[in-house]
Amino acid sequence: MTQTPDAFDPADYEADVRREENVVEVVVPETETGGPRIDKYLTRFYPEGSRTKIQRAIKKGHLKVNGADVKKSYPVAPGDEIVFRLIRKPPMQAEPEAIPLDVVYEDGDLLVVNKPAGMVVHPAPGHRSGTLVHALLHHVDGGTVAADDAREAVSEDDVGLSLVNALPESPDHPVVRPGIVHRLDKGTSGLLVVAKRGRAHQPLAEQFKAHTVDRRYRAVVWGRLAPPDGTIEGAIGRDPHHRQRMAVVPDEKGKWARTHYETVEAHAHTSVVEFELETGRTHQIRVHARAQGHPLLGDPKYGGQRVRYGTQSGKRRAFYDQLFGTLPHPALHAYRLGFTHPTTGETMRFDADPPTAWRRVLRALRRKEGAETTDP
Repeated sequence: MTQTPDAFDPADYEADVRREENVVEVVVPETETGGPRIDKYLTRFYPEGSRTKIQRAIKKGHLKVNGADVKKSYPVAPGDEIVFRLIRKPPMQAEPEAIPLDVVYEDGDLLVVNKPAGMVVHPAPGHRSGTLVHALLHHVDGGTVAADDAREAVSEDDVGLSLVNALPESPDHPVVRPGIVHRLDKGTSGLLVVAKRGRAHQPLAEQFKAHTVDRRYRAVVWGRLAPPDGTIEGAIGRDPHHRQRMAVVPDEKGKWARTHYETVEAHAHTSVVEFELETGRTHQIRVHARAQGHPLLGDPKYGGQRVRYGTQSGKRRAFYDQLFGTLPHPALHAYRLGFTHPTTGETMRFDADPPTAWRRVLRALRRKEGAETTDP
């Protein structure tokens, strides 16, 4: 159960105030003579809240002053008796959901799954259900795990997945990610390794940190990278002009990243490229490709959903609009994953073909714009 934040201490206030969890009762002191708006006045009793959240709760009728409803603009007066409840969303949690799951490999310590494009890896704000974690919990016949669970109150035997880094490190980071060692973007399909036991989780995480995991992707990009084979380097950080995007930034403002690539097929205005990650930064392939002037086909965040090369005729735009409808996300697939098994020491390697929609788009490009090499 959520407790009153450590930042709240009744002794810090002149008012006679009592707070239990998200409900506060206040008797306004005689010294409060400025008549502040009640929405602003209440913010002082919720260090973890915001004025917007308080206003929303007032609008929904969760405020009484002297036993009566008031508006958010009500001026607080000495002697007022206030009872207010701040609305909170239920805690982030993951529970088993019967979602189809493509399991490529499984043993007692780990699973390798082929994630479909469009699926978020773990629960987070805005994605409370339908994630890979929900599907995994159902697959392993596991139990529910919530962000506000006490660490000593849950076990991997009950959950069915590793609990290493599964619970939030802080209240303002309410993600729940049992078993998750690494991630793929929502729009990226392909191979992921998942830890069922903590004894496997930490060694796997160390392999990712040491860049010894073999991770290869296949993508359709706009234009042709020059040279056709090579390495892209550049620190990746938050885009200063678009805060929801990442970008190549000065070294001191981001994290160093290196991506190897090889062009395997060229069309008139697009190409198929294999990427190998040496590092694993957020949106790394998408950002590095865009920085070279060759964003991934269909990538809505990095400019891949408009005609970048060739003529801008209505007929040609209609052709690509149809492709974007078939593949409404970046044309990116994690087709290979290789690592050392954390408990047996065996070298593991898995390959997975791109999904049907991905292959359909590639066939359409070959018909429309030709191919100089044959994709194996």
